[in-house]
Amino acid sequence: MASIFTKIINGVIPCYKIAEDDNYFAFLDINPMSKGHTLVIPKLEVDYIFDLPQDQYEGLMRFSKKVGHAIEQVVPCQRVGVLVFGLEVPHAHVHLIPITEASDMSITKPKLKLEKEEFEKIAASITAAL
Repeated sequence: MASIFTKIINGVIPCYKIAEDDNYFAFLDINPMSKGHTLVIPKLEVDYIFDLPQDQYEGLMRFSKKVGHAIEQVVPCQRVGVLVFGLEVPHAHVHLIPITEASDMSITKPKLKLEKEEFEKIAASITAAL
């Protein structure tokens, strides 16, 4: 059965898309740790990031870097943190999280609640920065 991320890639489940190419897809996390929190995924459905073929792993990191730079341009932050823990969805993915301090990366802190219009505005501004 396809993962929720594969369903997002295929347009079965809607998302706030940031960027896409032939192999990778980036979209806003709907339960963000901070404004601009973005997920970057390979289109190849592989559960564990270190099980990706080497070229797919390296491509995922290159695509994440490109998206991360765009996030930095439009979301006020000190930098964009990178988090990979991959327990919640069986599809390799990278979290790009705008941060100002280390605690902004805490997975136990309450998630932000944003309105649809705010997600759309953030996604459009990151996409425009690419």
